[in-house]
Amino acid sequence: MEKKNTPDFYLDISSEFCPMTFVKTKMKLKKMNEGQILEVTLSDGEPIESVPENIEIDGHEILEKIVNGKNSKLLIKKK
Repeated sequence: MEKKNTPDFYLDISSEFCPMTFVKTKMKLKKMNEGQILEVTLSDGEPIESVPENIEIDGHEILEKIVNGKNSKLLIKKK
């Protein structure tokens, strides 16, 4: 059985800082098709708080948010 939220693309921005975390995530989403899923690895703190907020403002859906230090993850569905 296939996992429902299997990522189509991966992006590691765990060494980046705001605002580049959001900029790089937005640029990757721009290259994707509607309905595809992006897994983003980022740091906790400001990146894990601000990136999901800004992605939702852009109209995309946050499917999952896992806070785990430098290995925090977001699953984003492009709308």
